[in-house]
Amino acid sequence: MTVPETLHHIPRRPWRWLPWLLLSQLAVVLAWWGLGWAIGLPLMVASHALFMVPVFLPNSRFYAPVLSQLPEPAEQVWLTIDDGPSAETPAVLDLLDRYQAKATFFMVGERAAARPERVRQVLARGHDLGNHSHSHPQTRFWRLGPATMADEIAQCQQALADIAGSPPRWYRSVVGMTNPFVAPALQQWGLTRVGWSARGFDGVDCQPQQVINRIVADLRPGAIILLHEGAAHGHNLAIIEGVLQAIQARGLRAVLPTS
Repeated sequence: MTVPETLHHIPRRPWRWLPWLLLSQLAVVLAWWGLGWAIGLPLMVASHALFMVPVFLPNSRFYAPVLSQLPEPAEQVWLTIDDGPSAETPAVLDLLDRYQAKATFFMVGERAAARPERVRQVLARGHDLGNHSHSHPQTRFWRLGPATMADEIAQCQQALADIAGSPPRWYRSVVGMTNPFVAPALQQWGLTRVGWSARGFDGVDCQPQQVINRIVADLRPGAIILLHEGAAHGHNLAIIEGVLQAIQARGLRAVLPTS
């Protein structure tokens, strides 16, 4: 797939939100002082929500640019697989080969360092890598401070570069959450944040057909499809195969974006 250079949305002004935060809080103080708590309190809550809600919206551009749909997609989709490498990785690769599909594997740094041969297998089979944090702190990723967030992204970047020989270009936040401290690290490492447009919630306990149906409902040219490997429920392989069958049935191809 040939796509324009603008595919790589590396943050140029990672702290652009900070003046707006300061101005909003100044407005709250002035409103509270001049109009009283009846106005000041709701305004304070609203101002805090303005800066908190985008953290939990996977495709929000509030804190960092995000690629959630491929431009000028023709009849192609981008298959992305999170949370590996895992014991399932070889079976996932066999499925992709069977359906002549390519995917980007968004890997966890610690897991990659523990299974470097799996990372090399992914690359040898013609697939791509992405940064998915170093330790995958799922319950607290949204609230990581600047130093810890920088370490999560930097350590994963280094772990994957050490194995692959070159650093990845793509990044995906844990559970899609992006707080104010993600963008500076992305700028430092030249990473593009990748979201999604088709998701089935296969990272948690699920029924495979329900997951496939959710993804198929959003399966169209240019879609970025979110899938997982190695989940405890054990259904990931069945789900991936079902999605690959749907892609094939619709006359689409799962290929890697290039620029």
